[in-house]
Amino acid sequence: MHPVNPPARLLMGPGPIDADPRVLRALSTPLVGQYDPWMTETMNQTQELYRRVFGTRNEATVLVDGTSRAGIEAALVSLLAPGDSVLVPVFGRFGHLLAEIAGRAGATVHTIETEWGQVFPTSVIEDAITRVEPKLLAVVQGDTSTTMNQPLDELGAICERHGVLLYTDVTASVGGNPLEVDAWGIDAVSAGLQKCLGGPSGSAPLSLSPRAVAVLDGRRSVEAGIREPGDDVSDHPIQSNYLDLAMIIDYWGPRRLNHHTEAASMLYAANECARILLEEGRDAVVERHALAGRAMLEGVRGLGLTVFGDVGHKMHNVVAVEIPDEVQGDAVRSAMLEDHGIEIGTSFGPLHGRVWRIGTMGYNARKDTVVRTLSALEQCLRRGGKSVPQGGGVDAALDVYAGRGAELDAAVDTEVGAGALA
Repeated sequence: MHPVNPPARLLMGPGPIDADPRVLRALSTPLVGQYDPWMTETMNQTQELYRRVFGTRNEATVLVDGTSRAGIEAALVSLLAPGDSVLVPVFGRFGHLLAEIAGRAGATVHTIETEWGQVFPTSVIEDAITRVEPKLLAVVQGDTSTTMNQPLDELGAICERHGVLLYTDVTASVGGNPLEVDAWGIDAVSAGLQKCLGGPSGSAPLSLSPRAVAVLDGRRSVEAGIREPGDDVSDHPIQSNYLDLAMIIDYWGPRRLNHHTEAASMLYAANECARILLEEGRDAVVERHALAGRAMLEGVRGLGLTVFGDVGHKMHNVVAVEIPDEVQGDAVRSAMLEDHGIEIGTSFGPLHGRVWRIGTMGYNARKDTVVRTLSALEQCLRRGGKSVPQGGGVDAALDVYAGRGAELDAAVDTEVGAGALA
């Protein structure tokens, strides 16, 4: 048996990332009872913070105690009754995950797929909605398996026209890429702390529009042990008790109807993640991620490496780098970790062993982390048998940070454009 004393690591993969020290301090603060007035006020404040993070006025903005997957499952199992139809556009591993969870909830799942490294034109999604007539469109915003960022800004209006609810998983994108829940007409959104929000995994911020809450109201069923006269009892309740968003909303709402014991330390962490982001400013945080991501993108290109996928629709906060033939991908990743204490990722499915995924997100979206990672990557590539330009990666990244090269900036702006910022 050994004490919990993890090695020093710089986590530059697709997540998790190094938590902000301020968030770690919040995690270490004393526990308070779940109905202590200070605790309930902190819950209220956290709800308001995440309304601002998401760009919404939704009253039903809460935390689901669990990882980001718990938030996804809570949204899907609560909004989809057995037999309901759901449409899932799949452009990476996490679209498949949405389809998997929806299917386990008993929904009739329809998928459309595109090549990994691409996103869907909104016209293709609308055509599928017209054909399938789903109750819900479930789509990932940023899929880290491919690094692609699906434009969402037109989907809300399309869904409203067709009487469809819109749910999106923004676990990997929120904070690092623009997101406007109300302006884009998104009905349900769930996230996690462990990427651009700069915290640990374990809490899933979630928000529901009044349209989505109305669906929950139709399935609301208060459990017997806490039920009061007049409380709803449904013949077809939400199939999960723990992930029942109707009961979770009652727990966070004025009734404080007991559902579970709030994970106080994770509440503190989630609160601090949102507070830090809003203190810096939502737009400023997105721009910091855009700058760090652009520096990493040009840095790997400066090493003579090829970037995977449609760069015009790449997420700000992670880049997929095609592994050169001259090296063994896993050996380079091992050397990065063992020799430099830096973690980068591989990917899944058809991209496993084909790309490295390098993240610049949250507390790690900084110039020094970008430079350190590129310097280490250069050394590991060279020792692994790949000839690379000496200092090429670091110089290219520093040029981006220095603002030099108008042609470079113009080219990147053209590539990223509205697609990556949608």
